Amino acid sequence: MLWKPLLLGLGLSLSNALLLPAQESEKKPVLINPTVPKEAVEPPEPNASDASVLNQGMARTMTISIPAPRGLILDRDGRPLAQTKMAYHLALDFTAYDGPADKESAVAWAQERILEANALVGGNQTYTDKKLANYYRYRRWLPRKISQILTEKKAKSLEKKLPAGLKLLPVYLRHYPEKSVAAHLIGYVGAQTVLPTGPINAGDPLFQSVMGKSGFEMVFDKKLRGEPGLQKIIFDKDGNKVLDEPIRLPRPGGNIVTTIDLDWQRYAERVLREGSKRGAFVVIDMQTGEVLVMASRPTFDLNEFVPYITNDRYKELAENPSNPLFGRAFQAAYPPASTFKPVVTLAAITNGAIRYDQKFDCPYKIKIGQLYMRNHSAGDLGFLGAKPALARSVNTWFYQVGIKTGPQAFLSVARRLGYGTKTGLPLVGESAGVAPSADYIMKKNGRPTTDGDAANLAIGQGLMLATPLQVAQAMAGTGNGNVLMELQLIRQIQDFHGRVIEAPQPRKRNELSLSPIAVKTTKEGMRNVVHASYGTGKRADIGYTIMCGKTGTAQWKPDIKQNLAWFAGFFPFDNPRYAFSVVYEGVPGEGVSGGRKAAPMVKRFFRNFRTEILRNLRPSARAVLFQDKIEPEPAEANIPKAMVINEDEDIPMAELVPNGSGGPELPSDIPTPSPEIPSDIPTAGAVDPEAPTEPAIPRFPNDPEAPTDVPRAEPVAPADQ
Repeated sequence: MLWKPLLLGLGLSLSNALLLPAQESEKKPVLINPTVPKEAVEPPEPNASDASVLNQGMARTMTISIPAPRGLILDRDGRPLAQTKMAYHLALDFTAYDGPADKESAVAWAQERILEANALVGGNQTYTDKKLANYYRYRRWLPRKISQILTEKKAKSLEKKLPAGLKLLPVYLRHYPEKSVAAHLIGYVGAQTVLPTGPINAGDPLFQSVMGKSGFEMVFDKKLRGEPGLQKIIFDKDGNKVLDEPIRLPRPGGNIVTTIDLDWQRYAERVLREGSKRGAFVVIDMQTGEVLVMASRPTFDLNEFVPYITNDRYKELAENPSNPLFGRAFQAAYPPASTFKPVVTLAAITNGAIRYDQKFDCPYKIKIGQLYMRNHSAGDLGFLGAKPALARSVNTWFYQVGIKTGPQAFLSVARRLGYGTKTGLPLVGESAGVAPSADYIMKKNGRPTTDGDAANLAIGQGLMLATPLQVAQAMAGTGNGNVLMELQLIRQIQDFHGRVIEAPQPRKRNELSLSPIAVKTTKEGMRNVVHASYGTGKRADIGYTIMCGKTGTAQWKPDIKQNLAWFAGFFPFDNPRYAFSVVYEGVPGEGVSGGRKAAPMVKRFFRNFRTEILRNLRPSARAVLFQDKIEPEPAEANIPKAMVINEDEDIPMAELVPNGSGGPELPSDIPTPSPEIPSDIPTAGAVDPEAPTEPAIPRFPNDPEAPTDVPRAEPVAPADQ
């Protein structure tokens, strides 16, 4: 891979640059020693904690720590998502000072050098006399940075212009070449410690090191960080550097090779950017469990946190109503809406609650308890079986089947498919979602589970919450039919030589224990969602293979009439390879549906990779035995690619209508008006439709938890400002 020699070259060049002897002044510093009584003994050996100008002059022995280059974060093909670059600061070099040794003169000299540095780089750095005097007293043998980061090109242009007392200090700088792409996954770094300001102690760093603050940068911080080197430096009493040699070279950090496909991730974020204001897109390789895409919209540029983010800019990001720091793909818990209906179908047939071909009468509304619960579209649909009920997303069919099956029966299947628990991926702040137990419903609602609860849960509403990642995972399990694969986000962990030290293998997470006829019926119904004339997801048809999908439209924030749209599924029908989910967050008052908003984004994305996907779907070449002569195949023949390290549904939420007051029936072909989009977009968050004023779901022992551990970004201030 190209990144391996780049990393090694970076580590060696930077180590060499940092280990070069400090530049010496052409003039020796003038030293003023105090009068010492004749009877006084020879002064003790200089030590790093005794740095006063009135003792041993410029003589010092010190062991300095040189931070190691941080390892790379790469996509599945070795393309960098996070890397370490060489950068520079202008630094104040007190060893070039040859004036009077009193601190006032030294500080005046330093302030003149700072003015010169600002003029050279167009800076405006200022430092108090007190801070400079303290540095002169305790740490004047080490360069003190006095400028912002300079690029290598800028530093090279200044190299021959620097006056005595100024030098270039090479440092490591984290860089994110893809800027905002996969920002919520990659994370960012910040200062590990504040640089010391007192007497020099053994192991003090030459410049500030960093540590992961979020995302992969934080999860794999120890593997990325490397081991610092040590440099021994000795100055004699006249300020001459007499020794500058390495004790131990810095050892660069290891590399994290992710499962993310950079081309796919870029395009998914583009589709979200051009097709929504807020949303998420997830794609999974069902054969391996590898996550190929995990995109959230909006996002942010990771380079804004390098070398630190200002308080004002951080506040601007944190208070943005669209919450760009929030990774919706795995941190946001939404009602899964009708994307949950395949789970109910699988459970009902597997448990024997219904026959695979059993039909139910599906009027526009049915009475449950003292209330009427409606379908998403008007009209009596007559008797329907599972497949057309899925294809047309008929709420009244699922109300009846959900009650007949029992909520804990179909929620048990949901948990086997990954609902209600974290995926186990190395994600910071992942939500577990909610697949409520009977006790949870009792504690949340203050009563036992009712038929109304069962009906609501059967269409993915009520207390049911899931992340886009969980929905895609459940679709992968549904398409497989036998097992739920363990998801993967990491392909390899390498040392800095590129040698593989960890490589997770595909593993199953759960046996699904579903009946084959239940799986077959569900898959055929989901195929009809996309390919039948009456399917709600026809806008997702990609044309070159048969897709199974499910639309969903959730009543999400009923207090402000805000809804969201889903489209999730897998393909191809016969031998599924890819599972996916897309969520589109509507703005308050916007009319949305999964078929109109989410399905077209799926179509656009997968059509863009038609050639690559068809190549990946092609069966691998197999050895063929011939009775007679074996003819060699052409070099390009069937060689598998090496893997390097409307019929739209409206809001399906059950509308509770008092007995006898259902209102007039509306024709189903009247389009839903789309009002103007207001400017006050609210912050994303999971809101319980039954309790709009209490969005936070309490936690109870042994029950699914709502997301409470989402970390917040913290601004990282420079250590010496």
